[in-house]
Amino acid sequence: MRAPHAIAFVCLHGAAKSLIAAEYCNRLALQGGIPLAATTSGPEPDAEIPQQVIDGLLGEGIDVRGKRPQRLSKDALARATHIVSFGCDLTALAPPGVAIERWDDCPAVSDDYAVARRFIVGRVEALLRRLHTETVPMS
Repeated sequence: MRAPHAIAFVCLHGAAKSLIAAEYCNRLALQGGIPLAATTSGPEPDAEIPQQVIDGLLGEGIDVRGKRPQRLSKDALARATHIVSFGCDLTALAPPGVAIERWDDCPAVSDDYAVARRFIVGRVEALLRRLHTETVPMS
């Protein structure tokens, strides 16, 4: 049996980029039968998720109403098998040996939700393909 991946997505406020990434990652993993759990957090979490993000995700059948951005913690990162950062330097917080992937070139969600979403979903799809390939035993 394959061990599940635990992916921590982190952006400054934990309310847009990392949230979109985690929600799509969880959805795509479930659809693809990939054992995975994705989380979202930020070192300076917003009080709430921006309406633009709620509406954008809701339009695609992902309901984040009632969720609140979470503060990044060293303990949460310690549970991750993979970390994706959107513009945050996590080297001091990440546990030794856990890969940190940086997606710093992601467009701002506040500028154009659709453009940022396409970028994020494309990266999430590529990450899932790569992780799935790494966990499938060679015959």
